[in-house]
Amino acid sequence: MHALIIVDIQQDFCEGGTLAVEGGAQTAALVTEYINQCGHKFDVIATTRDWHIDPGPHFSQTPDFENTWPVHCVAGTQGAELHEDLDTESVDAEFLKGQYNDGYSGFDAVLGEPDMIRSQDGMAGPYGATAAAAAASDDNAITLDDWLREHDVEQITIVGLATDHCVRATAVDACDAGYEVKVVTNLTAGVSEATIDAGLDEMEDVGVMLSDWPGAKTFTR
Repeated sequence: MHALIIVDIQQDFCEGGTLAVEGGAQTAALVTEYINQCGHKFDVIATTRDWHIDPGPHFSQTPDFENTWPVHCVAGTQGAELHEDLDTESVDAEFLKGQYNDGYSGFDAVLGEPDMIRSQDGMAGPYGATAAAAAASDDNAITLDDWLREHDVEQITIVGLATDHCVRATAVDACDAGYEVKVVTNLTAGVSEATIDAGLDEMEDVGVMLSDWPGAKTFTR
């Protein structure tokens, strides 16, 4: 079985967001077109989201943009929503990560229902996460790895944001977990050329296959 994992194509990581990656919105539109043309090749499709409630030192007022970052993707806020150009109709499951830590890898994520109607009373955490959003997953929620194994997945294709951080971490962990992993590099976008190159090298070193999707070359929004 073959899974497509869409990593963190969220408002705050796209243009206009608090931690925007150049090309984020274009990536959202490209991934939608990729699913339209190639979605039939996948048995299951999942997406991940940063879903921060109180991630501790991951957030900083003076971020170094290596280990600490501006406030972003706070659970229940607009910035944590998936980008509007990403069509989620074919998505089978959503996984939430980073509630109380940095949560770079999708393999740190648990199954959630971020859009389920819940009570909006109260807040959770110091950054404005709603209590409803904090309850989008529970203590017994299964991990992404558990879900993939339940679906007999052996191959994983990864797209999304950002190439050099959450895509890289998810791909490396997927390899470590024994999956056959491919990253479609022109369906990702990253923070800087130097860190993108380092991330791609790391992924290749652990056995991730890097490829491009030819359809991206002719795509226009």
